[in-house]
Amino acid sequence: MKYLYFFVLLSFGLSSCVKNNPLPVWLEINTWTLNSNPSSNDPTGELTHNFSDVWVYVDGKIIGVFEVPCKIPVLVSGSCKVTLYPAFKNNGLASTKKIYPFAEPYEVTMDLAEGETYTFNPSTRYFANTQFWIEDFEDSSVKLVKDASVSTAEMTVESNSSNGPWGNYGHIALNSAQSLWVGITEPALPLPKSGAEVYLEFDYKNTNSILTGMIEIQNGAQVDHGGFTVSQQTSDVKWKKIYIDLKDVVSNTPNGISYKQYLRMLLDDGLSSSEVYIDNIKVVHF
Repeated sequence: MKYLYFFVLLSFGLSSCVKNNPLPVWLEINTWTLNSNPSSNDPTGELTHNFSDVWVYVDGKIIGVFEVPCKIPVLVSGSCKVTLYPAFKNNGLASTKKIYPFAEPYEVTMDLAEGETYTFNPSTRYFANTQFWIEDFEDSSVKLVKDASVSTAEMTVESNSSNGPWGNYGHIALNSAQSLWVGITEPALPLPKSGAEVYLEFDYKNTNSILTGMIEIQNGAQVDHGGFTVSQQTSDVKWKKIYIDLKDVVSNTPNGISYKQYLRMLLDDGLSSSEVYIDNIKVVHF
């Protein structure tokens, strides 16, 4: 997509010396808003997101992928359909930007005039048939259960508006004596296969790394599929959101009947203590 964007800019630059060359239309795209969908089949939980990018199409033709907010030139005019897709960093990696599969695109048909700037404040919402497993720590029972066979630390459910903006959240404090905590989602979930999109996503604030993984439940057996490590925040520690792609594991385990996610926190080397805060844990699929 970078090459396409560069080509558009290059073409514009080279042709600017040609008499009567059309002026570009500028699309100014601000950050995304995620709204509720009154037609949703499942409760969607807190509407947090990290849609850091936008895929831009005009009349069905891709213009490029851009980090929001952005201002981009396009060589079109007249009546056009502008389609914006919310995008995110898959597994937290900037090199793997992807359209979020569970949210609707933002579309508008409008008359575009050469040389003018048009501002978009794009909003989206979950598709109505999106399904969720949610742990937001607001219920009386917690569905992220400590693995007591290995855990030496505890998770406490807290509520402090200066620390967690969405009500209750989970807090794990690690030190040399209480250095390991493992939480497993309950109950096990049947998940769609055949290449269907499945994601684990959650909000976190951490001075210790977090290992995510999946346990495949088979007839009479369990298989641990190691997952993705969320790095510790070493400066400007703040709440972030990450999307962990589960599709490959689920689609490539034909013997799996159901699945559990886990979060594992082991005191990082060189630290005498650390803290992890987590909230709005979701397993999302169709």
